[in-house]
Amino acid sequence: MRIGELARRTGVSERSLRYYEQRGLLVSDRTPDGQREYVDAAVDRVIHIQELFAAGLGSESIAKLLPCMRDADGGPAETATPRLVEHLAAERLRLEKHIRELTSRRAVLDDVIAAASEGLGRR
Repeated sequence: MRIGELARRTGVSERSLRYYEQRGLLVSDRTPDGQREYVDAAVDRVIHIQELFAAGLGSESIAKLLPCMRDADGGPAETATPRLVEHLAAERLRLEKHIRELTSRRAVLDDVIAAASEGLGRR
């Protein structure tokens, strides 16, 4: 399939698909006239990439993780290495820390809003 069809089937822009290729996350063949051509399994690959970006992982982490993920058809995946598992666990800890920081900031903002609201009632 061509890049436009892959974009349509996945809801991902052609620009993003080209970026995925540049980062080594996605592979295409070239037709004789230079057009990108993708195999059907690229749809699953792009969906996995999108899920991992949504989880907060960067492209380098995703490139390490993709070989360990199974396609929707249950196709084989490489075995995760201990280093990869450690990397993912570190990513999870980073996200947990970020969540704690955001929760703390929200609490401070709630206090500011409450104080400002009380000030409005005195006018």
